[in-house]
Amino acid sequence: MDATMMGAMSKSVESMPDMAMMDMAVLQACMDACAACEQACTVCSTQLMDCAPACMNCADMCHTMMRSMLRMQGMTPATMMAMLDACIAMCQMCMDECMQHADHSDVCRLCAQACQACMNACMAVRDMMMASA
Repeated sequence: MDATMMGAMSKSVESMPDMAMMDMAVLQACMDACAACEQACTVCSTQLMDCAPACMNCADMCHTMMRSMLRMQGMTPATMMAMLDACIAMCQMCMDECMQHADHSDVCRLCAQACQACMNACMAVRDMMMASA
């Protein structure tokens, strides 16, 4: 997302109760990590490994998290926290599954790394929200 879109999004976030203190750079990093994880999980799910179902579910969750962050109107802090927790849990499950194949599959290793990055980004948003509460 470019700076113009982030500026417009920033104005809508500021108008939401309890969300005015959100650091847009942290939100952007989380959206980027969700998009990268969605892509990695989608590719990994085609490898016909045991992790494929977890990868498909994780890709869907990351997509939903990213889309929800793009249109935060109607989100409450409690809803956002629940979404972040769900995304973190799904990424953890997918990462654990992919790590079982990481020694012999570069795709699974890269997917696990993308899941870890997405979890870290979601935790950063969650931590930011908790600090501003």
